[in-house]
Amino acid sequence: MSQPHTLFTGAVRAAIGEDALRSRLSEDVLFADVGEDAVRGLLDFDALDEVLATRPLAPPRLRLHRTGSAVPVERYTEAGEVSRESTRVVRPEALYRELREGASLVLDSVDRLHPPVREAADDLMRLVRERAQVNLYLIWGDSHGFATHWDDHDTFIVQVAGEKAWQVHGPGSRPHPMKVDSDHSHTPPEGTVWEGVLRPGHVLHVPRGWWHTVTGTGGVSMHLTFGFTRATGVDWARSLVERLYDEEVFRRDLPRFASLDERRKRHDELVRVLAALAEENGVDAFLAERDARFPRRQSYALRWAVEDGRAPEEDTVVEFVPLIAPPVAVEGGKASVTVSGRRYRFPAAAEPVLNVLARDRRLTAGELAERSGAGFDTVSAVLRAFVRHHLVVLR
Repeated sequence: MSQPHTLFTGAVRAAIGEDALRSRLSEDVLFADVGEDAVRGLLDFDALDEVLATRPLAPPRLRLHRTGSAVPVERYTEAGEVSRESTRVVRPEALYRELREGASLVLDSVDRLHPPVREAADDLMRLVRERAQVNLYLIWGDSHGFATHWDDHDTFIVQVAGEKAWQVHGPGSRPHPMKVDSDHSHTPPEGTVWEGVLRPGHVLHVPRGWWHTVTGTGGVSMHLTFGFTRATGVDWARSLVERLYDEEVFRRDLPRFASLDERRKRHDELVRVLAALAEENGVDAFLAERDARFPRRQSYALRWAVEDGRAPEEDTVVEFVPLIAPPVAVEGGKASVTVSGRRYRFPAAAEPVLNVLARDRRLTAGELAERSGAGFDTVSAVLRAFVRHHLVVLR
């Protein structure tokens, strides 16, 4: 059985192929059958029932849709209170009724509610090097929750139970539309570029802006949508704008009432400074800085990080926290890494430990000592420092 923490970097990459994944990601629809065993541990109905029973979920995070429209929240929730704050509380019997009548249940950010889904989302983030969120979609019958539409982010659809029919129509009249855009009036294309019925273990990649139609097949369908938004040229340009505050010429008032010649001189100077900044801060540098600021997943090891004198043993499990492996720099007898925008410096003995953690991510302290070539006492001291800086969690 494939593990959630390698669903994308392992099973999906192997099924699609490394070259095809690199060249067609975000550019074309991709389909892979990774097998039912590969997704069996992600989410089942028992786990979903537990999530619904133990989490204070309310609209809009949990919501219902039917035939392209949102179901009024009053039909399946009631006024309530959680931690002394007013909210809407889902009424189970009303939720059951709406689902029996063909509504589609949507639950946002399941990766923050269920550890196996979180592990799979983390794995996708390591693959695409972008932030990801996972939403759940559940429906019974042959109806549909949403009309033909496009999403403002790339998606991987992972079918975990039942079946659902998909038609992918391709990009519409405006290629690469964005969530914040100057034109939202584009229309879908004619025809279909991919069509099929997704079953457990099937994975479908739909690029941003590609129109698609999804319907039930008569039974139950539960799938997870792993969504991620890739950096665009607009993001790079926006990063340049932030740097313009450091340039005096850009902070000065525009010479509205000056002569034509003076206005042209100012324009030329602005263009020259902007072009120089673009050359000095190119796309590669922007992406590297974006990686260095990539957020860490919230995870905790309270006793290890707070209590003095607590030392890992050889069978202590070590998990590397940074989602994207940071480059390790060694200078002046120090090993340094930048994680989530913060730079950490350690004794040079930490370098081989960091390299193994970045590669293997999860292993025991004994295995870490063996693979890094450092003595166990050294690894133990390094881990005690790492856990306090939230670079590892220990179990």
